[in-house]
Amino acid sequence: MATRLVQINMKAQDDSALGRFWAEALGWGVDSEGPGVTNLEPVDFAYPSPEAVCIDLVADPEPKTVKNRVHLDLATTSAAHQAELVARLKDLGATPVDVGQGDVPWTVMADPEGNEFCVLEPRPIYRNTGPIAAVVVDCTDPRTMARFWGEAMDWTVHEVTDDQATMRSAKGVGPYLEFLRTPDTKSVWNRVHLDVRPYPGDDLAAEEARLRALGATDPGIDQSAISWTVLADPEGNEFCLLTPR
Repeated sequence: MATRLVQINMKAQDDSALGRFWAEALGWGVDSEGPGVTNLEPVDFAYPSPEAVCIDLVADPEPKTVKNRVHLDLATTSAAHQAELVARLKDLGATPVDVGQGDVPWTVMADPEGNEFCVLEPRPIYRNTGPIAAVVVDCTDPRTMARFWGEAMDWTVHEVTDDQATMRSAKGVGPYLEFLRTPDTKSVWNRVHLDVRPYPGDDLAAEEARLRALGATDPGIDQSAISWTVLADPEGNEFCLLTPR
């Protein structure tokens, strides 16, 4: 058994408006499961597929209060493309932000609700990822995170150092998942988190037990009204184990 990363979940005070921003930013389509839930995925995309990690925006009245521990890095193909994308994102409502990055070749921005993301300078490694180069998770120990997520999912671990760990679908398509060492520690419920899904025919309860044996823990919330399972990774980052599909 195994899971794979299928989407990120992003809390939003206005899921519809923020969904429109990210759809325009990525060139993706917009769908909705109903009031308070907006789904984004590439046009003509057959979900779930490793070719993309989709975005689910879920309405939440609580405002953002701290820097997110999960963010997106956007890919560019040239210096001109990077400048053009930054300008277009500003027109859509994004703003440049300072998170202590210093003098770096990428641009750190925030979406209209303050969620940080990066517009990267062109890098060969991200040439064929699509608009999202990587989903990046802040952590204190990339090696521990790589061990857990490398066994939790059937993605391939590409690089592990004391400062960073990198994974990608074993099929070699879609964005990377990266764990970046940072000095900050987790202090609140993550407004952006990972959603993983087992394959068709897998047993959800058995998969939950397997993840717990690897080090996943219970975040301590009432889950009686949902059909999926909320767990936390070894550093306390919440993630959702969705029903097999």
